Amino acid sequence: MKKLKHNALALASLSVLLGLNACKPKNASNAVSADAATKTYVAPGKYDEFYNFVSGGFSGQMSVYGLPSGRLLRVVPIFSNDPESGYGYSEETKPMLNTSHGYVPWDDQHHLELSQTNGEIDGRWIFANANNTPRVARVDLKSFHTAEILELPNSAGNHSSPFITENTEYVVAGTRFSIPPDNASGDVPINTYKKNFRGTVSFIKVGKEDGKMDIAFQLSCPPIDFDLSHAGKGKSHGWFFFSCYNTEQANTLLEVNASQRDKDFIMAVNWKKAEEYVKEGKAQKQAVKYAHNVYDEKTHTATSEIKNEVLVLDVEKLKDICYFIPCPKSPHGCDVDPTGEYIVGSGKLAALLPVFSFDKIQKAIAAKDFIGDYDGIPVIKYESALYGEVQKPGLGPLHTEFDGKGNAYTSFFVSSEVVKWNIKDLKVLDRAPTYYSVGHLCVPGGDTKKPNAKYVIAYNKITKDRYLPTGPELAQSAQLYDISGDKMQLILDFPTIGEPHYAQAVSADLIRNQSLKFYKIEENANPYVSKGEAATKVVREGNKVHVYMTAIRSHLTPDNIEGVKVGDEVYFHVTNIEQDWDIPHGFAIKNAPNSEILIMPGETQTLKWVADRVGIFPFYCTDFCSALHQEMQGYIRVSPAGSNVPLLFSTGKNLPKADSTNTK
Repeated sequence: MKKLKHNALALASLSVLLGLNACKPKNASNAVSADAATKTYVAPGKYDEFYNFVSGGFSGQMSVYGLPSGRLLRVVPIFSNDPESGYGYSEETKPMLNTSHGYVPWDDQHHLELSQTNGEIDGRWIFANANNTPRVARVDLKSFHTAEILELPNSAGNHSSPFITENTEYVVAGTRFSIPPDNASGDVPINTYKKNFRGTVSFIKVGKEDGKMDIAFQLSCPPIDFDLSHAGKGKSHGWFFFSCYNTEQANTLLEVNASQRDKDFIMAVNWKKAEEYVKEGKAQKQAVKYAHNVYDEKTHTATSEIKNEVLVLDVEKLKDICYFIPCPKSPHGCDVDPTGEYIVGSGKLAALLPVFSFDKIQKAIAAKDFIGDYDGIPVIKYESALYGEVQKPGLGPLHTEFDGKGNAYTSFFVSSEVVKWNIKDLKVLDRAPTYYSVGHLCVPGGDTKKPNAKYVIAYNKITKDRYLPTGPELAQSAQLYDISGDKMQLILDFPTIGEPHYAQAVSADLIRNQSLKFYKIEENANPYVSKGEAATKVVREGNKVHVYMTAIRSHLTPDNIEGVKVGDEVYFHVTNIEQDWDIPHGFAIKNAPNSEILIMPGETQTLKWVADRVGIFPFYCTDFCSALHQEMQGYIRVSPAGSNVPLLFSTGKNLPKADSTNTK
């Protein structure tokens, strides 16, 4: 009977949420004031004040906007192949999308995290998660290229990542879906979830100077689902905090079966203690397979290595690594304020916000103030960890950011609003409507020790009447609020790529002045580079034909190639010999079944093309580069297999002579 009541309450709650989700916020008509345009206007030729890095969701990419203008500056491919740049299509970048399952050209990219030093953004790298095939990437913010991708074993649904410690010692990733470990048989009944499934948290070590990543150790945890997390900072440095749901350990119809309990958990992880156990040899070696892909900016080439082992700590046996703190059910956000003292949980089905105290958590652990354990992990008494609760803040709390002035900003998905509240007295100070169903928020530096209290950006799931209609699906949306005063002011909304989730923003001055303008041709170490037109050539190696080509305004060298035969694999190694900023060249050939490639100044990239029929095939530059861009083209002749047409190449003259009838 009690269970039936719980089910009825859960269903009633969900019905209310879904109904309210369709409603417009109050005071929608007067949300934007008359001076909004002046606050977001950036004159032609002027730079924005902030970079805004936004997750691409199901696009697998990251988009970069300028703030306050909302102008789209760049889409950076990370986990999805990209026909605009040739990423994942060129021979140099294909290894970046390799996994232990083979080539995987797509993913679901939810969260981004900028690297930090001493708890402040340092502008070196930004990390990205892959939710579908579990991976973490590092993007170099000098070149805006994806520099590294690391696959995560023992994981599924890598949603709870890539969150970092205050000196970027670790990138941490928790699994969304608990699954049987990779070294165990997965051929088990799904309803043996509680017995055979595990949840895994991965600690990825990051090189202090070069950023290189690898898995330092993993924590084997009870079979629950991990959601968002944040590292401690300042006084709480050395700890990590994860929101957890499905403590019911359900394996079907989670919308009901994972909403039975009044509370789920925040999991507090003492990663310094975990490090000690690893050094003491208490981690077990586990045979697994995972890919580690690295892009070399000197050779302009990626390599992929399959690794075979990981260290695993069992948190049920080592009981002083992890502790559970009860939190209102179905928490999503888990956010730590700039001082490191306050941890905010966001239970999606709760009508309050709990704020936990790091000092009180430590006292409770020392006093063993537990209400028991959950699968061997101590559970701290709720009241013993709690600093206080924000009462009636809104409906459907998701994510909290901070302004460094003692205030917090929380997004409310159901009531479609951003709510400002004071951390110390837990009083609501202001609320502003969003349009509609806001997910994540971003204050520049809002999860660091030093936020910039100028803007908060809301990333919405639904736009309905905000933009021109484009069929059944409308543009995704971001909205910019001025928070420099006591009240939030909506000053701009702008459409975004894909489904925006988590985002980061930082002062433009930290990144723009270090931006790579071009690659020095003399430093190009690609094995197929042509450092000048005199070095171009065409070489046959069996059925492989290597074309060493250069591109410059406004011709390709060579631009006439003969002697290729049906069945040959032709590799166009194109070097852009320009030494000027923002002069890329593209390359494409008729009927290629992959994509064009885009080559930056001083860079070499390779397009593979298989000659599958006899004929003349034009190739050309795809990136408009000069007044004579249309003339930047050439031809390749494909003859029958076994023909005696010699391998010839030229630019500016005809070889063989025009009257030649050389066929077989």
